[in-house]
Parts: sequence; structure tokens; C-alpha cells
Amino acid sequence: MENIQRPWAALWALVIGFFMILIDTTIVSVANPAIMRALGADINSVIWVTSAYLLAYAVPLLITGRLGDRFGPKRMYLFGLVVFTLSSLWCGLSGSIVSLIAARVVQGLGASFMTPQTMAVITRIFPPERRGAAMSVWGSTAGVAMLVGPILGGILVDGFGWEWVFYINVPVGVIGFILAARLVPTLPTHSHRFDWLGVVLSGAGMFLVVFGIQEGQTYSWGTINGPITVWSLIIAGVVVMALFVVWQAVNRAEPLVPLGLFRDRNFSIANLGISTVGFAVTSFGLPTIFYYQLVRGMTPTQSALMSIPLAVFSGALAPFAGKLVDRGHAKIMNICGMLVFAVGLVLYAVLMTPEQPIWVLLIPSAVVGVANAGIWGPLATLATRGLPPQLAGAGSGIYNTTRQVGAVLGSAAIAALMEARLSAELPTGGRAAPAGELASGHLPTFLQAGFSAAMGQSVLLPAALGVVGLAVALFFVKVPPAVGRPAAAEDKVAEGRR
Repeated sequence: MENIQRPWAALWALVIGFFMILIDTTIVSVANPAIMRALGADINSVIWVTSAYLLAYAVPLLITGRLGDRFGPKRMYLFGLVVFTLSSLWCGLSGSIVSLIAARVVQGLGASFMTPQTMAVITRIFPPERRGAAMSVWGSTAGVAMLVGPILGGILVDGFGWEWVFYINVPVGVIGFILAARLVPTLPTHSHRFDWLGVVLSGAGMFLVVFGIQEGQTYSWGTINGPITVWSLIIAGVVVMALFVVWQAVNRAEPLVPLGLFRDRNFSIANLGISTVGFAVTSFGLPTIFYYQLVRGMTPTQSALMSIPLAVFSGALAPFAGKLVDRGHAKIMNICGMLVFAVGLVLYAVLMTPEQPIWVLLIPSAVVGVANAGIWGPLATLATRGLPPQLAGAGSGIYNTTRQVGAVLGSAAIAALMEARLSAELPTGGRAAPAGELASGHLPTFLQAGFSAAMGQSVLLPAALGVVGLAVALFFVKVPPAVGRPAAAEDKVAEGRR
């Protein structure tokens, strides 16, 4: 039996680090032009500043989640936070693109140690009747961070220089470490035999799949080097992951990913749901940012500020969403959230025209923000509600891995679709037409209508994924409200109750 005091204080301590590492998945994109100029890098090299981080972040998640079960989530979280903070300093001090990419790899590894532990700790320290509210805070943090990143990045780059998108992590990391060390409880660990073959197979398979999808557009979905092609890597990765699943099924000792978790219907469906959300959230930002900057002539900071209603509504509604989840309404909230999310993206597609008043475009931003309240927290609650304590880390690792794979798929798919729609909509055939104008940051009038149409049509792809997420949500099993306890006991969590 575990008695955990002040679980909310522990949650907010974890949220600081979690918010920081998720922001770093998007904040650097705004700094890429400045990094290119400062380090004398070409476009392919600077793309790897983001790609290296995402690869190092996504690939080990299955493994680091399991390490939290074995050695304790607090210990693994603090270790990851130290690695992340020191590598952030390394990033800012980098004098070459090679050094920066190497630092980003280490930074991604630090993030991969931290992410599964946040969700696992919430699962273990909050009683069922209050876990929905906690997961709503966690989920809103994930949703808001992916959109606040460009805003913060634009402000830091414009005001202080590209190095500060990394330097800002240092004081935040130090504060986060002190708070987590003081407020996050040291939870009992569970004896595990580590599945080394599973580690090798999952790491290799995830790397091949994620690298192939993530870098497919860079190599035009063709040859990478010699006989190695993008598709051969993806297929090889799928084969290795299939072997990994087979090994997990026949491993009689202790598998890295206990397949028994997927007997929980809600856990399985939540993983499908979060993959669609990762896809949609990652993909819809790119065409809207291009529209704001190239058609409406906004600066990076101004374009990023257009997502403020989204961030405000997501954060403000999180506590109310959490209360509804705790009362047993997670399924209906997720259905409504995915529906409203799809509607918000269709509004973007319709309203993105050259003559549209800018204030009107704040409406779909607010609609998507409202939708977020019904997506992130309810999904996380449905995924973790039935997890046994000793498998909380493994379940969290799986859940976050599917989210990241969805995000990588979304990034690759939206880039391909944008290129195709530009070729169809622009008067000169698309490829060459905007290229000569990108440096000026504003398209000539005769290209704006076609470019806007192409970006609006591209937003329909994440909208379609929202509809898929809606269909997935219909298959959840309704979770009854958890039975509460006397108020006097509410600050102590006995995990054995579950």
C-alpha cells in the first residue's frame, strides 16, 4: 500500500518538464532560418536539427517506459531531465551544425526518459475518482505545448537570437528538477527481468519505420544511398516490428511490451485514437502557418500568435473537462471533442482566403481549443484507467509511442499533400512558382488565391483524421464514475485500492 500526499503538487512539478520537452518538438522550426544563417548550413542539414530530436525522442519510448517500472519513474524522470537540460545548454553553445545535431540527439534521448514517467506517476498517485482531472491537465499540457512552441520560438528568435530557444530550457530545467526532487514521491519499484532481445528488435524496428516516414519527403520517397530506398527501410522496419510482436507473444519470461495490455479494449482503442490525434495536430499547423506568412504577410511571431485562442481555451477548460471525466463521461467527451475538432479544421479550410479579415480566423482557433478539452485528457484517462500499477510505465510508453508515430506520419503526409495541391492550384504548376518568392516572405497577388486554396485543401487531411478519431471513439466502453472517498482522506492515495 502506498500513501501519497499532495498528488497535485507532484503533478504540477512534472508538468513543467513535460511542457518543456513537448515545446521543443515545435519551437525549433521557427528558428531554422536563423540557424541556417548563423551556422552556414544548408536546408537539408538544418532539417536534421528537428529530425534528429524527433527520432531520438520517439524510438526509445517503449524501452524508457519499461525502465520506469523497473528502476522507479521518479529516478528515470530526474535522470532524463538532467540529460535534457545539459544538452539544451550544449545546443545553444554549438558553433557548427554537426555539433547542434549531435546535441539534439542527446536532448531527444533525455526527453524519451521523461515522457512515459509523467503519465505513469499520474496513474499511480491519483485515485480513480480524481484521475480524470489529473489526466486532463496532463493532456491539455500536451495539446497546448505543441502550439505554444512556435509562439515562444518566434518571440525568442526575434528578440534574442536562435540560441535562446535552447538556453530557455536551462533555468526551466533547474527549477523543474528542484520541484520534482522535492514533490514527486519515490514509488515502489517492481522486480522485472529485462527483455534485451525485445529492446534490440523494438529499437531497430522503430528507428527504421520512423526514419523512413520522417525523411521520405527529403529523399522524394526514392533512393537514399545505393540500394537503400525509403520504402525498403519502412518495409524492413515493419518486418522487424512484426518479429518484435511475435517475440513478445512467445517470451515466457517477461516481455518488454506485455501484450496482455491490449486485452483492455479501452487501452487498445485509446492508442488508435491518440495516433489520429498526433497525426492531425502535427499536420494542421504547417499549412496554416504558410498561409499566414506567405499570403497574409505576417511575421513568424504574428502568425504564431493566431493560435492564442486555441491555447487559452485548451487550458481554461481543462479543469472542467477533468471533472466530467471523473464523473464517467470520458467516452462522450472524446466523441464530442473529435467532432468539434473536425469542424474547427473544416472552418480553417473554408476561411483561409486572401481577403478574409484576420479576426475571423481566430474563430476556428478557438473552436479547436474547445475541442482539445474533450480529446487529450479523456483519451489518456480511457487508456490508463485499467492499467495495473506494475505496468503503468509500459502502458505509458506504448501510448506515447503511438502518439509520436502518428505525429511523424502527419508531418510526412501533409508535406506531400501540400506539394500536390500547390502543383494543382498555382498557375505555373506549383513547384517553381512560390520558390522564388519565399525569401521575400510574401507572395504576389496573382499567386495568393491559388496558394490559399492549396493550403485550405491541405487542412482537410487532418480534418479527415479527426473524423477517423471520431469513429474510433464510438467503440470505447463507457467507464463508470469512480467511487469517491471521504474528503479528509483525499490527499492520500492507496494504490492497492485498484
